[in-house]
Amino acid sequence: MRLKRTHYCGQLNASLEGKEVALCGWVDRWRDHGGVVFIDLRDREGIAQIVFDPEQSPMELAGTLRQEFVIAIKGKIRKRPQGMENKNLPTGAIEVVVSDLELLNKAAQLPFSLHDDSPSAGEVDESLRLSYRYLELRKSQLQNSLRLRHEFLKSARDFYYQNKFWEIETPILYKSTPEGARDYLVPSRVHPGLFYALPQSPQTLKQLCMIGGLDRYVQIARCFRDEDLRADRQPEFTQIDVEMSFIDETEIQDLHEQLMQKVLREVLGKEVTVPFRRLKYQEAMTKYGSDKPDLRNSLELVELTEEGKRCSFQVYQTALGAGGILKGLCFEEKEPLSRSELDGLLKKVSPFGAKGITWIRIKSPGDWQSPQAKFFDDALKAEIESKLPFRQSAMLFLMCGKDTMVNNALSFLRLEYGKKLGYTDETRNEFLWVTDFPLLEFNEEDERFYAAHHPFTRPHPEDLKIFLEKNDKASLASVRACAYDLVWNGFEIGGGSLRIYDPQVQARMFEVLGIGPEEAKIKFGFFLKALQYGTPPHGGIALGVDRIAMLLAGTDAIRDVIAFPKTQKATCLMSEAPSVVDSKQLMELGLKILPKEPSTSN
Repeated sequence: MRLKRTHYCGQLNASLEGKEVALCGWVDRWRDHGGVVFIDLRDREGIAQIVFDPEQSPMELAGTLRQEFVIAIKGKIRKRPQGMENKNLPTGAIEVVVSDLELLNKAAQLPFSLHDDSPSAGEVDESLRLSYRYLELRKSQLQNSLRLRHEFLKSARDFYYQNKFWEIETPILYKSTPEGARDYLVPSRVHPGLFYALPQSPQTLKQLCMIGGLDRYVQIARCFRDEDLRADRQPEFTQIDVEMSFIDETEIQDLHEQLMQKVLREVLGKEVTVPFRRLKYQEAMTKYGSDKPDLRNSLELVELTEEGKRCSFQVYQTALGAGGILKGLCFEEKEPLSRSELDGLLKKVSPFGAKGITWIRIKSPGDWQSPQAKFFDDALKAEIESKLPFRQSAMLFLMCGKDTMVNNALSFLRLEYGKKLGYTDETRNEFLWVTDFPLLEFNEEDERFYAAHHPFTRPHPEDLKIFLEKNDKASLASVRACAYDLVWNGFEIGGGSLRIYDPQVQARMFEVLGIGPEEAKIKFGFFLKALQYGTPPHGGIALGVDRIAMLLAGTDAIRDVIAFPKTQKATCLMSEAPSVVDSKQLMELGLKILPKEPSTSN
């Protein structure tokens, strides 16, 4: 390469007029205006217009250039003629008159346009774009998202260094431990028949760092989970993993409020007020039907179970008699919803297990229009209206059934209609901590408890006596955890807890989870041994790097902030991974691929 770059394209401005510069990059657009060739030259920092003038420039080579050719040029900066400035470009006031050109590489015809304003831009299938991800990476929007991710991580690293954390790496090849999702397993060639697991998180390892006296640990950790995917999940993801000794949950929360305040200020130039709101899990579920509510949305759910018991609608009586709940979502009907939209409500909530939904149009107090209005007498109508935020020109959605179904369905409708009807202020950033989660979840199918967070979460001190002494389902289900989630605009971006540091409490946790002493020794023996050697009180949090970067970039899918993401089927279309390996490799590992058994259907 003969010409050496002096500036990035996006760094040029009018103050450099008359200065000779050397630029490198890709031909973004090419235009021939009567013998004078104009090229938009693109690099990571932006676009600069370069000009080939027959009197000053190497025109013969310029005429061969095409889109995405890689070139280096040298030339002088001049201001564009008055009226010819491009106000849509930061460099739009200047151009570079080329005196020297070096063609570094040619490009084959592109499989799709890299310009968002091209007629076919919106028609490009995502699978095609992922197959040529290295081309899509050249687009400014994706590069900007990755830049924001970089700036976020730099800001976070600086923050932790300033607060006396040590960045410590933990193993990628580790032991398989049950943490809620399937492990990705790695067979050992040296130890035939034995396997490593890729870590779902460095949970036990960061706790061992506390036992080791390291006091403040942080790691930008790669994690792996073999689970069903969606827009904000990937089989491999990144988290900021944090653990601290001799602290309580308030200290962890306060510290990470300062982190997010710093990140938004430095990355987005926005100020965030601290402290963040704290909301107990039960209150969040009651008001919003979600443990990650979007507080930019002013709508709240209304608890109506007791009122439902006095309604003559048999559907409600059956569901409430089986232990269900009745809740409502009410909003001002500024413009009447169409009958087709009301008829389509069931389709919206059926994915959550709903068999029906009641809508009631309240024209004025006591004036209810609904197929089910006849089941509510005047006194009951008045009692329900007293709980509603609107009593006239209002729409009320009612759902009755199991609490999980009702909360999930109404939470979905709250988000949809909050955005559609203007109850969600998307100009704001709303953070909150959700606290006091249940420690345990009971699975009705196999009739046993599972850890709601993970099996090393400390019970709430006010509930510790119940946890240690009670064995009935209701008592154990009431035990709260010292666990907390950080929520930003309706997305969970972090979760953590205080950890169990008393070996007896840890043994009780395994007992409640149905993990016997021998099984615990096999799966966690090394960790249980470590707990016996003077474990300090400790706790931590893990922040989802991909989700935070997604929100910083203003997108709704983490694939937009990952350089080489996988599809929702956990495949890489670009490299065609996962792929077949040859039989020699399998033999070295002592493995044999068995044919997949055909599925049976009834």
